[in-house]
Amino acid sequence: MTLSECVKKLVSLYGESFSSRLGIDLRSGTSDEIFKWFIASVLFGARISEKIAINTYKKFEDHGALTPKRILEVGWDGLVEILDEGGYVRYDFKTATKLLEMVKNLLANYGDLGALHDGSSSPRELELNLMALGKGIGPVTVDIFLRELRKVWSKADPLPQEIEMLAAYNLGFTKVSGAKDSERSKALLDLKRLWAESKIFDKTFVDFEVALVRFGRDFCRKGKCSKCELREYCRRSLGC
Repeated sequence: MTLSECVKKLVSLYGESFSSRLGIDLRSGTSDEIFKWFIASVLFGARISEKIAINTYKKFEDHGALTPKRILEVGWDGLVEILDEGGYVRYDFKTATKLLEMVKNLLANYGDLGALHDGSSSPRELELNLMALGKGIGPVTVDIFLRELRKVWSKADPLPQEIEMLAAYNLGFTKVSGAKDSERSKALLDLKRLWAESKIFDKTFVDFEVALVRFGRDFCRKGKCSKCELREYCRRSLGC
C-alpha cells in the first residue's frame, strides 16, 4: 500500500471535520457560524472527552447561547448551568469565566471575529490576537479553531500541534518529529504536498488534518498498536 492509499484509508476512517459534525457551516464564512465554531473550539480545547464537548455544545445550542450578545445575557451562573448540563462539570467555573472575558474583549476591541482576522497582519499574529481575548485561550484551542478555517480565512494557517505531528511521523507522512516552529513548518509543508498528491473527492485538507488528530489521539498517544487499522505503515509498530 502506498502513502496515498494510506492517506485515503486514514481519511475514510477518521476524516470528518468537527464543525460539520456539529452542523456548523464554516464554508458560509458568516460571522455567526464562525463564532459558533469558536465556542465549540473552546469546549474542545480542554482535557475532556470529545463526547462531552459535543454534548455540551449541543446544550449551548438548545439554550440559544451561541452569539456574543446571548452569552452576556446568560451570564456566569447561566453558563455554568449549561456547562453542567452537558457534563462539562470539571471545567465549568473557569470555562464560564473564560467565555465571558472572551466575549467582552472581542466586542470591545474588534466587534466580531472577522474584524480580528482582518486586523491581523499574519497567521502568527492572528493566533496571538485570538489568545489575547481571554485567559485560558491557549495554542490548542486556537489550533482547533483555525485548522478548520484554512479555506475560509486567508490568514488561518496554524502549524500542526504535537498529536498531529506524532501521527504524521508514525505513518511516514513526514520525517520531522520535533516541536520547534521550523520543524512544524516543515511537517506542514510535507502534509500539504502529500495531500495534493492524494486528493480525495469531496474531502479537504482539513479532513486530512482532523483524521491525523483523531488517529494520534486514539491510537498513537495511547500505544494501541494492536487495534490500529494502519499499523502496517506505522514506524512504531514496525520498530523503525
